[in-house]
Amino acid sequence: MSAQLLKLYPDNPDQRKINSIVKTLQNGGIIIYPTDTVYGIGCDISNARAVEKLCQIKGIKSGKYRFSFIFSDISEASKYVKNLSTPVFKLMKKSLPGPFTFILEASSAVPKILKVKKKTIGIRIPDNNIPRMIVRKLEYPVMTTSIKDEDEIIEYTTDPELIYEDFKHQVDVVVNGGMGKNMASTVIDCTGDELKIIRQGLGDLEIYL
Repeated sequence: MSAQLLKLYPDNPDQRKINSIVKTLQNGGIIIYPTDTVYGIGCDISNARAVEKLCQIKGIKSGKYRFSFIFSDISEASKYVKNLSTPVFKLMKKSLPGPFTFILEASSAVPKILKVKKKTIGIRIPDNNIPRMIVRKLEYPVMTTSIKDEDEIIEYTTDPELIYEDFKHQVDVVVNGGMGKNMASTVIDCTGDELKIIRQGLGDLEIYL
């Protein structure tokens, strides 16, 4: 059976469609959705079967993944991290929601849910109402990774209609939230004594330092 293709507008997402997407996640479904950068693919982190399925789709061995988690706000994210320093917290507060992924030490809640020895977690709070509304209603983070393109020049597919054609037999819902961007988030490792940018993406961290 083909995936649902749902049209949502980031400025004012239809709550009924959000509820439908959340129900899909709660039932172990996989969804594709827009962020403030590229389109992402994800699942409810509390559903072990969904996590396994997501790993299969991405061709990653279970327990070896380095997916990020999408949160609705910093308050929710803080439940899943430990040793969050005041300078890093202030930086996150200034720059989020936004096109950044912050790598932090994972709290005991993460491996307990995922049943893996995961020491770090990638925090994403996109500047897009659609994913934030989904995780707020779900009451769990969404495990997420980017939709990559096999094309050597075009790294990320930006057209949700094309994404749907590629993934309609692998996922349960594709959210059409308009054209995505062709650059992923900037990734900042916050686990050491100094911040380290390990991938320069759409976000410019300098303006918040």
